[in-house]
Formats: sequence, structure tokens, C-alpha cells
Amino acid sequence: MYVVIFKANVALFDEAYSQLAQQLRERAFAKYGCLGFDSANEGGMEIALSYWPSLQHIRNWKNDPLHVHAQQKGREKWYSDFSVEICELVDSGKLP
Repeated sequence: MYVVIFKANVALFDEAYSQLAQQLRERAFAKYGCLGFDSANEGGMEIALSYWPSLQHIRNWKNDPLHVHAQQKGREKWYSDFSVEICELVDSGKLP
């Protein structure tokens, strides 16, 4: 399993952001195989974690037309800066 770690400095959250975020979350689960989603906002910083079964699932999600639109709006309006990291998760029970 993989986790996508999205970190952003928030420039503006408005009603359009909230509506689009909800649409995207529902779409990620229904159409692209997202396994889980957690997010937190504090002090102008947003962190979102989404969980995926494979890198191909993540690629497919990244290229979804509505998600591409949201990425553009994020760069133009909602975020002053952001980063995306992808990590493979390892079951802690498998550690020596």
C-alpha cells in the first residue's frame, strides 16, 4: 500500500474549494480505488494523507480531468506553496 502526503500553505479557502474538495474525495474512492483519506488544517497549513493500493492507482488519480483542474486552481488561488510525497507503507509487524 502507498500513501500520498500532500502538504500546503493555504492562501485562501472559499466555498468553491470546499465543494470541489468534497467532489474529489468522493471521486477518488468511487472511481480510482482510494483506500482511505485523512486531513488536517492548522495555522494556515494543510496536510492530507490518501492511501492507495498501487502506484498505478496514484498515476490514474493524478491524471483525472477534475483532479487536474483542481491542481491548477490550487496553484492559482488556494495554495501559496505545496508539496507531494509518495511513500510505500510497510506493516510494522514485518520489522525484525
